[in-house]
Amino acid sequence: MTRYQSAKEIYAKYGVDTDAAIEKLKTVPVSLHCWQGDDVIGFDHDGPLTGGIQTTGNYPGKATTPQQLFEDMDKVISLCPGAKKINVHACYAIFGEDGFVDRDKLEPRHFKKWVDFAKERKMGLDFNPTFFSHPMVKNGLTLSSPDENVRKFWIEHGKACIRISEYFAKETGYPCVMNIWTGDGLKDIPADRYAPRMRYKESIEAILAEPFDKNLVKPCVESKVFGIGVESYTVGSAEFTLSFAATHDGCLPLMDNGHYHPTEVVSDKIPALLCYYPEIALHITRGVRWDSDHVLLFDDETKEMAKEIVRCDALDRVYMALDYFDASINRIAAWVVGFRSWQKALLSALCTPNDALKKLQDNAEFSKLMAMQEEIKTLPFGDIWEKYCERCGVKNAFFDQIEKYEKEVLSKR
Repeated sequence: MTRYQSAKEIYAKYGVDTDAAIEKLKTVPVSLHCWQGDDVIGFDHDGPLTGGIQTTGNYPGKATTPQQLFEDMDKVISLCPGAKKINVHACYAIFGEDGFVDRDKLEPRHFKKWVDFAKERKMGLDFNPTFFSHPMVKNGLTLSSPDENVRKFWIEHGKACIRISEYFAKETGYPCVMNIWTGDGLKDIPADRYAPRMRYKESIEAILAEPFDKNLVKPCVESKVFGIGVESYTVGSAEFTLSFAATHDGCLPLMDNGHYHPTEVVSDKIPALLCYYPEIALHITRGVRWDSDHVLLFDDETKEMAKEIVRCDALDRVYMALDYFDASINRIAAWVVGFRSWQKALLSALCTPNDALKKLQDNAEFSKLMAMQEEIKTLPFGDIWEKYCERCGVKNAFFDQIEKYEKEVLSKR
């Protein structure tokens, strides 16, 4: 008997069909973020990150051209099991012979190479307007700025991104999740919290007034507690974004699990939002004390988030995307470890006897519930994971391939 066969029989005693779990997960797309490969710099500017964003570290081998980034992403894709989409920021526009255009003038043609890349790999694309690292971020503000010219520039950028998102969806055949996040806020105690939020609201409404097919484009609004340089006041707070999404048809709430107070957990928020929203979106990361965007691990909160999506039967209602960036370690390793960690979390959730656990809770059998929850933690999940990797055509062990790629490719940049 193989190790997988043995593990499968053990799980079956708990009412879990591991073959079904594996086949289900193979169909669930997770969006792989392009910005891990070059520390969120992109291709439309040469300056440092500004506007509440920062990376730490200077590990060698960073991608500096579109071709290098595509090459690195291909290596990551080859090492990761499961279905994938590609998540792109607007600052990753690729300009051709006709030259550079600013963000308010971006067009679908500036992302044709991304579309070609995705279509060749039969993947969808997600998109993000880039409201940071630009001279038109004035005093830490974009869509909420009191300067009408600043707001107009960023509104036009948002509208351009709506058009690009629809282009992505039409070309790839997959809906495009377009996430609106800005680092708008103030470093110290504000004199007026209301007016910036009203300007922010009206600006997002102006962006969403751009015509688009709601079946193709899934606009989202993302909140945050604070950012670097805007520690005292964030315009797009959790209350603001949730209220905006709830009152604007076709707009989804997006939760980044690094964007809340340290004692808050997104795993608890997922089922709460699913009571009211037909669809929600996630940016999945690992915050350490604050929104530090550490590489995702197979840790407790990551597992709990996946459990809630599966328990709520919401794999087709939750758009899942990774969002972290670490420049202190091998960037390919960061990508692969994080993507695999979320795949492990989803597979573990699919291999959890959720119906049996729910029944114990409903029958107030709390002692037995606690005992079973602890018991299933030591089931032979590693054997299920290894079989999943095998069926997806990748190896469970992967780091030797990363070391080889670093030696042959990254070290020569």
